[in-house]
Amino acid sequence: MLRWQVGNVRVTRIQELEAPGLKWLIPDATAENLKQIDWIGPYVDERGEGVASVHALLIETPGRTVVVDTCIGNDKKRGIKGWNMMQTDFLDRFEAAGPGVAAVDTVVCTHMHVDHVGWNTRWTGERWVPTFESARYLIAETEWEHWKNESEGEQAAVVADSVQPIFDAGLVDLVTTDAKICDEITLEPTPGHTPGHVSVRISSRGEQAVITGDLMHHPSQIANPHWGSNADSDSEQAQATRRDFVSRYADTPTLVIGTHFAGNTAGRIVRDGDAYRLDA
Repeated sequence: MLRWQVGNVRVTRIQELEAPGLKWLIPDATAENLKQIDWIGPYVDERGEGVASVHALLIETPGRTVVVDTCIGNDKKRGIKGWNMMQTDFLDRFEAAGPGVAAVDTVVCTHMHVDHVGWNTRWTGERWVPTFESARYLIAETEWEHWKNESEGEQAAVVADSVQPIFDAGLVDLVTTDAKICDEITLEPTPGHTPGHVSVRISSRGEQAVITGDLMHHPSQIANPHWGSNADSDSEQAQATRRDFVSRYADTPTLVIGTHFAGNTAGRIVRDGDAYRLDA
């Protein structure tokens, strides 16, 4: 279990799974290309293949208990073989990580893809119910407007089993992409991967951190922001967002916490000649 302290705020990574192989998602992230990045070792396996993590991030502030992204979830029919009808002990790990599910008062979905909203709900044997019963679920209104009318394919299934039930329970707040969640947490618009995609900024006692969401999936995209993802809805905008993000946070004290970064998961972006690297 990885933890970081940002002023008075504690951030904990709760991992659902980790797996190698990124070429299906980032076509440029081949073993041959990755080995050209001299600092990439902690983020590849013994074959040189990129490794990615699926995890939630628990944020504990003095006044709020917040979860950012809720992974894939159990019991859900999914098109990706390893994600289909999963059975993991994620909720047990969540309980062990801190205050527990019942204490969560806010859930932030950086976007509405399958691996970011799964544990919004859980299966009771009869129906899907909200996992975090005491929480308000925050979704960017731009994101919901884009996906709410999906009627076919996997995204429609994701909405049906992981998003619509929290609307039905009256637990959703639609927010702007720059909404202030509390004194320590604000959203930052980072569109491109999806239209309403957001990152999450944490500020406390002069210290700063930012949770990326899927504006990038692997640290190799810090060195190569032009490496796109097959899941990006607007590849040109996504690339522009990555370039802006990397240049804006480079050589600052801001801790960058990758939503899919394996290994150390977090570090600071620094200039590396004409490029950038993650200094973990």
